[in-house]
Amino acid sequence: MQFIDQVKVYVKAGDGGRGCVSFRREKYVPKGGPNGGDGGRGGHIIFKATRDINTLLDIKYQQQYKAEKGQHGMGKDMHGKNGEDLIIPVPLGTLIKDLESGDVLSDLIIEEQEFVAVKGGRGGLGNTHFKSATRQAPRYAQPGEPGEEKNLILELKLLADVGLIGLPNAGKSTLISALSAARPKIADYPFTTLVPVLGVVKHEDFKSFVIADIPGLIEGAHKGAGLGFQFLRHVERTSILLHLVDISEMAEGDPVDNFEKINKELELYSPELIKKPQAVAATKLDIKGDGKRLDRLAQYCKDKDYDFFPICAVTGKGIKELLIYLAKKVEEHKK
Repeated sequence: MQFIDQVKVYVKAGDGGRGCVSFRREKYVPKGGPNGGDGGRGGHIIFKATRDINTLLDIKYQQQYKAEKGQHGMGKDMHGKNGEDLIIPVPLGTLIKDLESGDVLSDLIIEEQEFVAVKGGRGGLGNTHFKSATRQAPRYAQPGEPGEEKNLILELKLLADVGLIGLPNAGKSTLISALSAARPKIADYPFTTLVPVLGVVKHEDFKSFVIADIPGLIEGAHKGAGLGFQFLRHVERTSILLHLVDISEMAEGDPVDNFEKINKELELYSPELIKKPQAVAATKLDIKGDGKRLDRLAQYCKDKDYDFFPICAVTGKGIKELLIYLAKKVEEHKK
């Protein structure tokens, strides 16, 4: 399934039905009064969060939504039927913004949480409401009110506790497959992961938590290099960032420089994001070579006070210690 995490939509609630102008015509009631019923309310448009979907793909291919109009009022004081509400399911973590102002209207992060994006128009009153001692045969009724309409932006921010960041081929996909049941594509070339991947991590002594592999971040991402910043919104909700750095003898560039380049891109994207708790995992420990790259990164993390974990996701070395550390950090954040 194609991963879509941002779409623009136009929503139009249903118009209210007009009130009815009607008079009683009964055989034994020679002077029947007004009996026009009210119009029905137009349908609302409601967004509802659900775990059953994880992308905005369906909405991308139907970017206009219109709710049902209310029925007009009828004679014999019959009220027109209300327009049916239109409920649009969206993934958990969907942010709803006004296109013109950019204001956040709702953040749907709870299962079955609902947001009424636009309200249906009120139905018009029938002529029976306008009868009085001096106006016993009113020949007018109210029109229905128009339903609200808006242009919106829907933005999906995945609900993950831990975000994996790092250069392409740093080992993010291998690590998430070692920690969870997620099975992202793994290969020895860059950009094998083209969309965020979620995995649920379980440990017998801790509550389960969600980890996200955020792809495509390289130097120059703020200028559109690689996959740019398009997926970084998915780490904004995380408790902690785990920065993976390749210290193998085949890795390109200095490990400390690689680390600082990615953090610079995070800061350019959002100064708040760089303030998140961050730990460092030195990956591919099984092919570290003479170990100088590992030592340099370890000393840097010690000097900068980053929690540091040398690991090998293939052999499992260091994975248990890292898992316990992440589980503790997530629980601390949720207290």
